[in-house]
Amino acid sequence: MVLSVDGAALSALLLASVRVVAWLAVVPPFATRGIPAMAKVVLALGLSLTMAPTLATQDLPSTTPALLMATVAQALIGVAMGYVTMLLFAAIGAAGALIDLFGGFAIAAAWDPLGMNMNTVFGRFHQILATALLVVTGGHLLVIGGLLSTFHYLPLTGMPDISSWDGVLVTAFSMFFTVAVQMALPMIAVLFVADLALALLTKVAPQLNALNVMFPAKVGLTLLLLGLSFPMLPDAVERLVGFANDAMATMSGAG
Repeated sequence: MVLSVDGAALSALLLASVRVVAWLAVVPPFATRGIPAMAKVVLALGLSLTMAPTLATQDLPSTTPALLMATVAQALIGVAMGYVTMLLFAAIGAAGALIDLFGGFAIAAAWDPLGMNMNTVFGRFHQILATALLVVTGGHLLVIGGLLSTFHYLPLTGMPDISSWDGVLVTAFSMFFTVAVQMALPMIAVLFVADLALALLTKVAPQLNALNVMFPAKVGLTLLLLGLSFPMLPDAVERLVGFANDAMATMSGAG
């Protein structure tokens, strides 16, 4: 019994899976230690398998050096697209970290063994909430679909126009800070006014010992404002999904 394998389809599958697995290795929540490396590889192969018949019709490398160069290029492309996507979705966690800073929760920062970094209380909470919203609303399918669509604009043997990537990175960084500040600014303003009022109370009536009132009041006010901010999160996640898809399309040369 002789088994024959289509070499073009196999090469297309392997090259496409390199780009996808490099993207998954950077983008949360796939980048966390909570998802085993083997699961990422299997997911990358499954996603690439859907594109393999189409990609097999492209011009594929026929020599070993060309195949190695194409593999390295796909890994770099996947990491670059994953980094931009990760940067955009990190804006929600940054908004939570700003709330922690002004709400007094930053002193409770702890080591996150899954993310392998230090996280504050609401910074981590916002990351988990953003991930849950992304999955519940189907946004993760849109982002993965945006990644797979880059294979139509940027072939497996094609090299992207790196000169346009600096604009994408600048835009991603600006959107990171803009979205984080827009989400946290109303709560920061209210907490600042609360701090100012408590400071004036300390000057007016020192005998009240406002320091004993300050921390419980700020904790309660922070929790109240945080609950009022939840309705804006789905819209923020939807906007970030659109930004991520646009960024990946631009990096692949779509327009």
